[in-house]
Amino acid sequence: MAARIPPLSPPYSAEAADLLDRMMPGDQEPIALFRTFARNLPMAEALHVWGSHVLSRRLTLTLRDREILIDRTCARCGCEYEWGVHIAHFADRAALTGDQITALTHGTSADPCWTTDRDRLLLDAADALHDENDIDDALWTRLAAEFTDDQLLDLLLVCGWYHAISFTARAARLPLEPGAARFETA
Repeated sequence: MAARIPPLSPPYSAEAADLLDRMMPGDQEPIALFRTFARNLPMAEALHVWGSHVLSRRLTLTLRDREILIDRTCARCGCEYEWGVHIAHFADRAALTGDQITALTHGTSADPCWTTDRDRLLLDAADALHDENDIDDALWTRLAAEFTDDQLLDLLLVCGWYHAISFTARAARLPLEPGAARFETA
């Protein structure tokens, strides 16, 4: 299926090249999502600021917390594109096991691979936000016992951000990245 909004292809304008260099680590080629955003440079600049926060050490959540939220949100949104990018680039660093990746994609927080309350809470929060667009009082009480207010704000916005990313990647029909994970292998 062809992309509805084709990602930019090289050669890039000087402005787009500068932005894409800042969006991608090292000398990696920019992913299709970033090349699509770069079609609207003012928007892409604004998105880069927030995206940089989410993927930085300034985020109050751990890398593992962040990746559980992102992977679960993208899986629940059916966004194989972004889920696959994050599994390929961050699952090992987040110490996610194969069983946990499968559970993030197809399972629940009750799956036996989840051995900590913190991990289960993250899945439950992502599921509640996806299913109900809210978190009920009972789950909020459990979350507030584990996470600080700053962490809870980051948790809510990470889930919301990756809903937006999922909607964009799916609706724009972005092609899957080479080497990214696939739902069928999880």
